[in-house]
Amino acid sequence: MKLVFATNNSHKLQEIRSLLPEGYELLSLQQIGCHADPPETHETMEGNALQKALFVFNNYGYPCFADDSGLEVDALGGKPGVYSARYAGDDKDPVKNLDKLLREMHEIKDRKARFKTIIAYADKRETLTFEGTVHGHILDKPSGTGGFGYDPVFRPEGFQQSFAEMPMAEKNTISHRAKAFALLIKYLNQLPGLCE
Repeated sequence: MKLVFATNNSHKLQEIRSLLPEGYELLSLQQIGCHADPPETHETMEGNALQKALFVFNNYGYPCFADDSGLEVDALGGKPGVYSARYAGDDKDPVKNLDKLLREMHEIKDRKARFKTIIAYADKRETLTFEGTVHGHILDKPSGTGGFGYDPVFRPEGFQQSFAEMPMAEKNTISHRAKAFALLIKYLNQLPGLCE
């Protein structure tokens, strides 16, 4: 089965490709001739994920999924949340985003946070969403060179490493995106005739 992942984020594509079971082929937006960023103009992760998935399915006809992910920090009232990618500005600079977060968390003792992913799936049958969450804490300073985004300052519960210090295979056993994607694949696997 051919599936389109509606993202231009190479890190996300790499992460999802490593999770893909046999019988599925993951296509990028470039591979289907979509060279624009799908729109995301909603105020919620679910709204953005649905908007992106439906944009690709309605315009290109492929079964498609899209995600919207964010970091939610308790002490900041759930921020940056849906604005995680552009927290420090519309240029979506991950270094600036991380710096802004650490400035705002300076001297804050409650460092509980969670990464959340909403994956929306659209095909000719229906449109659905799947959610994955991983809880953890914000570190005082970045640690590790792997991953992307806020990974260097997020340490998941029960671990001594940040996401950026973990090998991808280990991160993919617990990450928010992996959890949501596993629910999507479970759903697709039980559809009659979809993968024939």
